[in-house]
Amino acid sequence: MSEESKTQQIKVPNLPESVSDAVVAKWHKQPGDFVARDENLVDLETDKVVLEVPAPANGTLKSITAETGETVTEGQALGELEAGEGAPQEDKDEDKHAEQDQGSNQGRDQDRNQEDDSGKVQGADAKSSSASSGSSADSGNGSPSPSARRAAADSDVDTGKVAGTGRGGRVTKPDVVRHASGGAREEERVKMSRLRSKIAERMKDAQNTAAILTSFNEVNLQAVMDIRSRYKEQFAEQHGVKLGFMSFFVKACCEALKKHPVVNASVDGDEIIYHGYQDIGIAVSTERGLLVPILRNAENMSLAGIESNISDYASKARSGSIQLEDLQGGTFTITNGGVFGSLISTPLLNMPQSAILGMHTIKERPIAENGEVVIRPMMYIALSYDHRIIDGKDAVQFLVAVKEALEDPARLLLGL
Repeated sequence: MSEESKTQQIKVPNLPESVSDAVVAKWHKQPGDFVARDENLVDLETDKVVLEVPAPANGTLKSITAETGETVTEGQALGELEAGEGAPQEDKDEDKHAEQDQGSNQGRDQDRNQEDDSGKVQGADAKSSSASSGSSADSGNGSPSPSARRAAADSDVDTGKVAGTGRGGRVTKPDVVRHASGGAREEERVKMSRLRSKIAERMKDAQNTAAILTSFNEVNLQAVMDIRSRYKEQFAEQHGVKLGFMSFFVKACCEALKKHPVVNASVDGDEIIYHGYQDIGIAVSTERGLLVPILRNAENMSLAGIESNISDYASKARSGSIQLEDLQGGTFTITNGGVFGSLISTPLLNMPQSAILGMHTIKERPIAENGEVVIRPMMYIALSYDHRIIDGKDAVQFLVAVKEALEDPARLLLGL
């Protein structure tokens, strides 16, 4: 027996976060058409997604109050539905409405026969064939919604194998989409470690405090690579540590900082502090997060001293035995994203420092050299700096000084 008919409003559903309104894109039904519960009535288009608005019950679409192209907001009425069981007898297109009428026993049997023949829908619908109530099959018991049937047909999915999350275990369109894409998408919520939380705080503080700007240049590392190739074995035997690229960059930065001391300075309130020493921070990636141990008075260190200290700090950082005083202070930082394959980036300041140099991966590229095109190992370098105290001229000249020192390492020995 059918329930007494009553009018229900069709409303705009909850919109996604940061979306304030939507546009009526398309009505799939017109006034007087019979609709089944959960059948898509209208599409709403937002700037992010297209939302389907399902029928809240079996019945007849009574009226449309928001036409195609009209802008609507959350909770606004789109139309009215005259709820009730069974399709109107005066429908002219019986084949069309028999397929859409989920409250009709005849229409449901036709759907089930067609679906069983095609092999698309089985299981839950087949089991519901003996159900005495037509509405119960529509509202749950694992039967797929019309939009789920269409999605299943498009994706060649057997809805009998899909776990339904709709009312009463009904299979919905998202259920079919998830099943077609390989099943449920798992999520895990993990609380930030104190270190990660502190890193996030410092990074955000840098963005909120400093006027950060980044300048770029590129370096031909052929000369440095030639030196490493020629002396790396002898260097390792004598000093007990490998000769890497970082020691060359530290020495080059120390010389450039002497020429451009404002890059080595920091801001304290309305004062600029110029440091007469170069305490260079070397960013080290660990499983717990990014740590920046400090090379104290790096300007007085040899290449071997720099490499030895970096190696010790890296071991301590990764084993968790590094001390707090090893991470405090610093007047300038170098970070090497090239070890992970980064071609170019804009590093973020390590406050209260005013500048940071970013190294990147070395790539062989064609360049013009003495009027000829040659292949050379090239690296992009980036200097992010606090524009409150460092002008563009100082930043560019600093990068040029680093470039010149690396492309002609003899300058590091001669102090040029």
